[in-house]
Order: sequence, then structure tokens, then C-alpha cells
Amino acid sequence: MKPQQLATQKFSEHYGYSAAQTVFAPGRVNIIGEHTDYNDGFVMPCAINYGMAVSFSKRDDSVWRVYAIDIDEQDEFDLSRPIEPSEHKWANYVRGVVKYIQEKCPEFKQGADLAMTSDVPMSSGLSSSAALEISIGKTAQVLGDLPLSLAEIALIGQQAENKFVGANCGNMDQLTSALGQKDQVIMIDCRSLDITPTPVPHGYSIAIINSNVKHDLVTGEYNSRRQECEFAARFFGVKALRDVTSERFIERAAELQAQNELAYKRAKHIISENQRVLEAVEALKANDMVKLGQLMAGSHDSMRDDFEITIPEIDYLVELAQVAIGKNGGARMTGGGFGGCIVCLVPDEKVEHLRRIIADNYEKQTGIKETFHLCTACDGVHLI
Repeated sequence: MKPQQLATQKFSEHYGYSAAQTVFAPGRVNIIGEHTDYNDGFVMPCAINYGMAVSFSKRDDSVWRVYAIDIDEQDEFDLSRPIEPSEHKWANYVRGVVKYIQEKCPEFKQGADLAMTSDVPMSSGLSSSAALEISIGKTAQVLGDLPLSLAEIALIGQQAENKFVGANCGNMDQLTSALGQKDQVIMIDCRSLDITPTPVPHGYSIAIINSNVKHDLVTGEYNSRRQECEFAARFFGVKALRDVTSERFIERAAELQAQNELAYKRAKHIISENQRVLEAVEALKANDMVKLGQLMAGSHDSMRDDFEITIPEIDYLVELAQVAIGKNGGARMTGGGFGGCIVCLVPDEKVEHLRRIIADNYEKQTGIKETFHLCTACDGVHLI
């Protein structure tokens, strides 16, 4: 059963009446451009056909009752009172979004009953948290008929995750969940928020392979990577590493390395990754899948060697995928790192070969069974 259907059904069972409306917000997969978003750089993700569905109805008061179907837990809070953190981590994503919506729209106090469910694997690097934030933001916008654009909802979601949950993420995940386009990858300029859609190449599929090694960005090393990038930006005297050209980096690389080896390595990744994203857009437009595959491989190597966010299981998955796919197409880790998934752009005729190569080798080598998803690029958040 799809999340949209499950949310509607479970809402009725839980609350004893039918939901008025349902919102769906997709997860995302990032084709290339990792950790560049909070450096004001470039990313190239797409929204995927896995996501979060929220069924909801207005109440006659200012109370939100939120039923998390997948874990059978409920949170309750009152919009007429200051919103405080919950002891339940999942509930803080909801509360945080509502809190920062109220900062923008202080008149918003509309109560509601909600039931939500997701088929985005948790802690996989496919933005289950952003799908939750954007679905809640859109729900609130509909409930209050609030004058919020999708981009504003995305930035509120990021604010909630940064300040209320405590994960210092960039804005890519939320922007993609809000603004994704069917059959398109979207290059996002994370400073201007400009979007450049590019069609998914004809004859190619997006395969996502979950290593089933879970990550947790809040307690992991994500925040330290951000601090190291900020150190490098200060070294170069710029607002963000987006503003450092390759030439300028090379000129002062030895000096930065002498001051802070980790900041040097992180900056090397970010500056080269931004360039790879720009080149990937051109490769896609030219249907040059050999070039795109090379860029994806370069991105993975940089994440492994300079940003140091891959793990052996992920590296092995990428190696297997690159062998199976060959030169036309590519594979790399996707997401924040330390586990999660790899993304592959694979010729349609090689999908089953890829699936078989992974199935025959990954579990044998690691003792962990992978999960294989074929995805389509889909629209961002919408009412169903």
C-alpha cells in the first residue's frame, strides 16, 4: 500500500473519522554535489517516488495531534503556547517546522489532527527528514491558507532541522522535496536558489542501492565537517567556499594545509565538487554519459579521500556498480555519508545485470543484505 493510501486509512482508524486532505512530499537522491549546499554551492538532485504522506483535518481548537503510523506513537502540542522540544526525536521535526512557521506567520494557530507515514528508508541518505519537514510545512500552509511559497517552506524546514533538531544541514534536501520536477534532475544554486531543470537521460534508470548501514547526522560527524569548511572559508576571507576559485585554492593550498590539514582536505573536496556539478549539467545536456560517469566517480573518490565520509561497505558497493555499469553511466555515494545509499545512473538494459552483480557479491563480502530501489524523478510536495 502506498503511503498516501495508508495515511488516509490509518487516520480514520486512529481518530474515528475521515481525513479532509492528504499531502505528499518526496524524498530525494542527489546525483552529484555532496556537502556543497551549506557552502553556498551547487547540487544536482531529483525528487524521488518515495516520500512522506500526511493526512489531516482541522480541529476547532489550537491543538495539533500528530500520529506517527510507522512507529505507532503520538505527539500533542498547543499552537497557542510556546512550542518546546519533545522527548521524541521524530516529533521535534514536526514541532520545529510549526514553530518557525509561527515566527513568519504569528497568526497561525489552527489546530489539526494528523496521521503520517513514509516509505523513505530512515537514516539512508534519501532525506526522510526533509520529506517530513516539507510535508508538515505544506500541511500547515494549507490549514492556515498561509502566504508561504514552496521555497519559503523549504527554508523553514532547514531552519527547523538546524535550530530545533540540531543537525546543521544545508538547504538542498528541503528545496528538492519542495521544488522537484517530474522526469527532471534539478541543479540548484544554493545561494540564489535558482533552479536549472535537466531531463533524466532517455534510456537510463536511477537505481538507489541501500547499504543498510545506517547513519545519524545529528550525532555523527556532519557538524564537524561544516565547521572545517567554515574555517577554510575564513582562511580565504570569503563568505563561503563557493567563492573560492580552483586557481585561488591552488595558490594558497600549501598555506592552508600547514594551518589545518582537515580544513584543507574539506575545502579541496567542496571546490572541486562545485566544478563537477557544473560540468555534470553540461554533460547531461550533451547526453555525454561517459563524462557524467567520470564526474560521478571523481565525486566519490573525493568524498572518500578528502571529505572522508564514505565507509568500506559503501566503497565496495560503488566498485561493484561501476563494474556492472561500465563507461556509460556512473555510481557514487549519495547523502551525508557514514552509511546510507549509493546512486547509479544505469542504462536500462543493464539494470538487471547491476542488480545481480550486487546481489551475488555485497552480502557475501559484508554480511549485510542490500536493498535495491529503482526510482523515478517526480514532482515536489503536493496535495493529493
